[in-house]
Amino acid sequence: AERINSLALDIVEDLVDARYSRDKTPILKRINLRLEKLRILLRLCHRQQILPHGGHEHAARALNEVGRMLGGWINQQENRAS
Repeated sequence: AERINSLALDIVEDLVDARYSRDKTPILKRINLRLEKLRILLRLCHRQQILPHGGHEHAARALNEVGRMLGGWINQQENRAS
C-alpha cells in the first residue's frame, strides 16, 4: 500500500511539473510509465486478495480514464512539436 501511495503522489507531482513546463512530452511519458506501474501493482494486490474486487474495479476504471486524458495530452504536445 505504501508503494501505491508513493507512486500516486509521484504522478500528482509530475502532473504539476508538466503543467508548468515548456517541454511537457518527456514528463507526460514518465507519468504514463508510472500509471502502468500503478496498474500492475493494483492488479497484484487484487490477485493476492489485498484489494477487494470492487476497489480494484473502481481504481482500474479511474486509471483508464486518466490514461486516456494523458494520451490526449501527449498527442497534443507531439502534434505541436511537428
